[in-house]
Amino acid sequence: MKPRHKDCLSRLSRIEGQVRGIARMIEDERYCIDILTQLRAIKSALNKVETEILKDHADHCVAEAIRSGSEKEQKVKFNELVELFERYKQ
Repeated sequence: MKPRHKDCLSRLSRIEGQVRGIARMIEDERYCIDILTQLRAIKSALNKVETEILKDHADHCVAEAIRSGSEKEQKVKFNELVELFERYKQ
């Protein structure tokens, strides 16, 4: 397993624990601002995982398409990225 993937899995495990913690906070009727603070932390952690996966995609999948010399493969990878960034805007 790639080191970057190990790091992502570790982060996702922590996020999973944070989500369970927020559920308990809601059940315990904790202060809304405390819950919102924890939700923001989860969003930030998920963004970090997303960034690492995107870097991995660029480092391996996109780079391989470029190295292959296949214009078709290069267009496929480029279009995947364009579609991904289009979804981010929404």
